[in-house]
Amino acid sequence: MAGAHRGYLGAVFNEVAELYDRARPGYPDELFADLGTLTGLDERSSVLEVGCGTGQATRSLAALGCAVTAVEPGTELAALARRRLAAFRDITIETSTFEEWDDRGRRFDVLVAASAWHWVDPSIGWRRAHDLLRRGGWIALLGHVVVRRPGEPEVYAETADLHERFSPGNPDWGHPPFEDDVRATGEGWGTVPGPGALFGPTIVRWCPTVQWFDGNGFADLLRSTSPYRRLHRDVREPLLDAIAERVRTRLGNRASRRYMSVLRLGQRAD
Repeated sequence: MAGAHRGYLGAVFNEVAELYDRARPGYPDELFADLGTLTGLDERSSVLEVGCGTGQATRSLAALGCAVTAVEPGTELAALARRRLAAFRDITIETSTFEEWDDRGRRFDVLVAASAWHWVDPSIGWRRAHDLLRRGGWIALLGHVVVRRPGEPEVYAETADLHERFSPGNPDWGHPPFEDDVRATGEGWGTVPGPGALFGPTIVRWCPTVQWFDGNGFADLLRSTSPYRRLHRDVREPLLDAIAERVRTRLGNRASRRYMSVLRLGQRAD
């Protein structure tokens, strides 16, 4: 993904900050427990969070007792995160891209990015992460992979015709993989380019999660995701209205969105 395209898509979430905060899935407590255990995070530790969005993962990091500096390029997202996290001490939110952020010489024990690292330019991000970490520090990437289960109704399967009608040939459209297939094959750093020798072997932890929505709620979820933010409004909104109606009429107005939530960890190579 070219740098300009990456920046554009990262910015569009800023347009729907409240919706993003309400609709997008959080991260399982089990993954943060693993993060704390594997990295040794405690109240003496310092964490740099890249792309904190509205602060969903930041809250869980704060609950581990560590000090968090969060970097978020979206002004509306960062403002909402500050409001959401005002009750927590030792959380600082700075508005900048990671690539251009002024670290002012600060160094950290752990760098965390939750569903955000793919927006960072890989030619800059991995090296900068390595340099910002203290010796023995860790990088931790959290994310969600949308999955399906055999025999269970799934929204894309029920709406593929609508997607092709409103946005034909779109490379973003396709059936989610099966849950077991993702668990069996999703090792390493996932779909982002790897760091080479900058970090040690990857530790991967999986956790299944699910959200349930009515038709309008499912449309709002999609409205907050990049494949649909890419669409022109005149295409996106009629498509999402049709999807909401299909959920109401074909799925009894109750639809699941299943994920394999994942934590990927690597220790700084010295």
